[in-house]
Formats: sequence, C-alpha cells, structure tokens
Amino acid sequence: MRFDGFEDMLSHWAWAAPESTALIDNDTTCTYAELLRRVRARAETLRRDGGTSMGLLCGGGADCVVTRFGAVAAGMQLVLLDADAPEALLREQIAYTDVDRLCGEGAPCKALSDALSPGLAPGAGRGKVLFFTSGTTSRAKAVVLTERSLCASAGNGGRLLPLSGNDVLLSMLPLDHVFGFVCGLLWGLSSGAAVALGRGRRSYAEDCGFYQPTALAAVPALLRYLVKNRCLGDSLRTVLVGAGDCPWALLKAVEAMGIRVSYGYGLTETSSGVALSTGEDLLAMELCPDAAVEIAPDGEILIRCPDCMFEGYYKHPEATAAVLQNGVLHSGDLGELDAAGRLRVTGRKKEILVLADGSKLFLPEYEKDLARALETSELAVALRRGSPALV
Repeated sequence: MRFDGFEDMLSHWAWAAPESTALIDNDTTCTYAELLRRVRARAETLRRDGGTSMGLLCGGGADCVVTRFGAVAAGMQLVLLDADAPEALLREQIAYTDVDRLCGEGAPCKALSDALSPGLAPGAGRGKVLFFTSGTTSRAKAVVLTERSLCASAGNGGRLLPLSGNDVLLSMLPLDHVFGFVCGLLWGLSSGAAVALGRGRRSYAEDCGFYQPTALAAVPALLRYLVKNRCLGDSLRTVLVGAGDCPWALLKAVEAMGIRVSYGYGLTETSSGVALSTGEDLLAMELCPDAAVEIAPDGEILIRCPDCMFEGYYKHPEATAAVLQNGVLHSGDLGELDAAGRLRVTGRKKEILVLADGSKLFLPEYEKDLARALETSELAVALRRGSPALV
C-alpha cells in the first residue's frame, strides 16, 4: 500500500492489524499498535527537548527505528549519518546539513557534539529525510527526500513484488542508505509484514536461520556471501537485489534454490526503486507504477517519477539543475527499453565506479588524490572483477 508518511503508514496497520508483529529485534517483538505508541511518545519527547535538524548515528535496532520515525513526526529534518564514517567526514556532514541535535550511542555522539550548528528556522525541515549519495569521499552530496517520497517508493515496489502480513522481511542492510531504508524496512512495514532487524555484520551467516525470513533485500556483495556460505535457508521465498551490478550467474544461483529473485534499479535521487524484474529475464525490469523512462540519443536513462523524485541536493542548486531538468532526472546511467517497455541497464555515462556493495568512487577527484599521493599523473582507476584497481 502507499501512504503519505510514516505515521500514516503505522496508523493504518495499528488500526487494521494492531496485534500483528511489526518489528523483530533479536528475541524481542513489537506489534504495530505498540510501534505507533512508541513513535508518538518519542516524537513528543523530541518536541519537548527541542531541535530542528537531527543527525542520526544509530544502528539498525528497534529503538533506532522508533527514533527515525519519531524525529520526522516531531517535525524535524532527519539526517542519516554513517556511524562508521571517519570523524572528520561526519563533522563536515553535520555542519553542512545544519544538524543541531545528534542521536546515537556512545562515544561518537559525545565527540561530535561541538560540531552542532544553530539549526533551521522552525518548520523548515518538516518531513525531510536526507541521505548522502556515497560514504567514500567528503564530496558526497546530501539528497533531500521526504517521508512521502520514501513511502511512495516502498508502495510502488510492493505493487510489483507484494508482501503480506504472513511475511517476515529480513533487514540486513544499513538504514542510512536509501536502498536499505526503503527495501529493508519500508517495503515490509507498508505491507503489514514483520520486519526482522539484522543483528549486524558478525551475524550475517546466522540471521536467516535465526529469524526464518520469507523475504530479503540485499546488495550483490551480501547476496554473494550468503549464497557462498549456504545461509539463505528453506523459509526464504523472495529475494530483492539492487544498489549495484549483479552477475547473471548469482541471480540464477538463487533462482536454482527455488527462491523468487528480482533485480531492482533505482537511485538515491528517486527514493530508490525505478524498476524491478518480475519475469523470466532477471535483468529485464518492469517500470514501477510512478516511473516513466526515456532513453536519450546517447543512451542515457532519463527518469520521470513525480511522487518519488528528490527535492534537490541540499544547498546545491547548481548541482540539482545539472541533473534534474523540467522534472526529468538525467541518471548518468546507460540503458535500453525492449518492445514490452522493460528496462535493461547497460552501463554508466558518468565517471563514477559503483562497487558491488553500492558505494561509489567519483573518479576525477579520486584519481587526483592518488596522483598527488603517488607523485605521478600517469594512472587510472578501473573496475576489475568487481573491485577498484589502480592502473
């Protein structure tokens, strides 16, 4: 189903299925009615304590999910930060996005408390959720999405790849990345399914056996690990893989286990999903209900998706105008449409390498830094067997 926002989504299921499980966090479960109560209580606390732009450094536990939804319900701008990023990078990102309040666990929050800004004008960040496009360099831009665009994306994906209240979606991906947030969390909650929150990288091999999920969202590198180590389990019926190039052999290996596998394409700027494969050709993707795609003369994929499109890059109108023109996003990706209107991605136009885990390297700046460090300009970085190689 599609909802206008996070509280609207939770309110619906708290009314329609109040005792159904919403979250499973290790050995603890939380119903939809309880989750809504916790989110509203957290929102009231955040309103009372003040703040306009929250930087969130939490992990993937239930309390962190409550804080994410509570901050938005409180009218704050939510900035999703990678708790494992270098402190210097986090300081830049906090200052850049006007964060006046940090939420997280332990030392990182205390160490960064002096980087807080005066914040925003009251109400200026209402409904906004900011994701950084990449965690690899300080040049990453903050993409301004909204709770409405994120819920629309989850709802669109759910129409092509539906879940139900009988499903358990295993969330193993970082929730500070849009693919993990939409496909690892909102996909399940917008469908009334239970979302099992992964217990971290050390538990990758055990989580499928522990939670017995029926559905899983994964990036190619994670899926490769799970297949190689025979971790997927008999309960799994659906796998959605995206956020990076996925080898055909890996998709077929999952399919050979009797699991329905779907390959997805999307960008942070489109609130994740644009297209999903639902048929026998695992790389030929049907467009999501809100999306329209054209192929430019040079092969670039041009996307129009009004309900899911980003508002822009935070404080970077020039960068926004360079890729978003008259409501059409110039993706920088190359592709083709078949006779049935299905999308196939064939490469990238921009000088960006997308790694198997979804992270990105912006080559001009990356190679410039390497040239300075190695004192030579005669070098290049290229993908070899899925990993960056210095040439």
